[in-house]
Amino acid sequence: MTTQKRLTKTFMAVCAALGSVVGSAHAATIGDTDISYGGYVKVDAMWSDYSAGTISGDSIGRDFYVPSTTPVGPDADTDAVFDMHARQSRFNFGTSTKVSNGKTVKTKIELDFIGSVGGNERVTNSYSPRLRQAFITYDGWLFGQAWSNFQNVSALPETLDFVGPAEGTVFARQAQVRYSVGNWAFSAENPESSITVNGARVETDDASMPDFTARYNHKADWGHIAVTALARQLTYKQNGFDEDETSFGVSVSGRVNLGSDNLKFMLTQGKGLGRYVGLNVAHGAVFDGDELDAIDSTSGFIGYQHHWNNHFRSTFLYSFFSADNNTDLLAFSGDPTESSVSYSANLLYSPVKKLTFGVEFKHAERETESGADGDLDRLQFSAKYAF
Repeated sequence: MTTQKRLTKTFMAVCAALGSVVGSAHAATIGDTDISYGGYVKVDAMWSDYSAGTISGDSIGRDFYVPSTTPVGPDADTDAVFDMHARQSRFNFGTSTKVSNGKTVKTKIELDFIGSVGGNERVTNSYSPRLRQAFITYDGWLFGQAWSNFQNVSALPETLDFVGPAEGTVFARQAQVRYSVGNWAFSAENPESSITVNGARVETDDASMPDFTARYNHKADWGHIAVTALARQLTYKQNGFDEDETSFGVSVSGRVNLGSDNLKFMLTQGKGLGRYVGLNVAHGAVFDGDELDAIDSTSGFIGYQHHWNNHFRSTFLYSFFSADNNTDLLAFSGDPTESSVSYSANLLYSPVKKLTFGVEFKHAERETESGADGDLDRLQFSAKYAF
């Protein structure tokens, strides 16, 4: 084959791959590398009614449910607010290459637009893409940014909300090195601490060790279960202080198949879990001016999905978070979240495979240690096509 023909063949393969990204789901092969892609386009429309006053339009809590953004305090006579966006839409690109020793090297890069900086709603709604995942896998190893090994993504229920059981789930993506063998997986992951200092959150990135996790997965005909453990170091090394505290946690999650229906669940308990649970609804520790005091917490969710027929299905979800704050340290911690709960139910309709229209109602409540509370009622409509 001439050089010109080889270049033409390669060019056509690349064009086919790019064309498939736009309008179809065909993959391309270039040399020894298989190219794949995926993602979805999704639009969300939401009415949100807050009991203690509406949060600002640029808050991330207006794009999806974030427990810590639910206002607390006296009832306020405010109207529901309407938001509409397509920022959850995402795209991923992957490769799989057979190498000289017969093994396979795979890569994946995934982007979306939610929670990103830049863009506004005045004219064009132009939002910057953000990195979700970017990793390499080879011979049982994973190198790069991916879902934390402490999290069981497959246990998340199907919801219209971006996360769903936000206060009740472990939820973190970060750079890591992971090794998987059989039913086991172990990782060393990027450390980051969220500390309460004089009532405000301080994010510190000066740990001397990575976060360590271990995970055991068991699959059977009835479903699957995962048991995960986390150990890490919380730190506060600012303003002349040099303090650290050990943090640990355990999580059990899984799915139970009930014919065409399923039950998904998670229960997590630990000391100083902070950012790993509840979208950081509570911090990892409180600095009392002398040392760190790690915050104990318990969280979880249970979701039941019922298929009404081949086209309609529903998910009924309960999620909770509870923090055991040290009330002797309220002078240093301010008025932290004591609990958060949410309930939701949806109806999803898929006229054809991968195309889904849905409606979902969510009720959420948050209470702080002082007893101040507030709630959120949200009605959400979505249209989504996965490719």
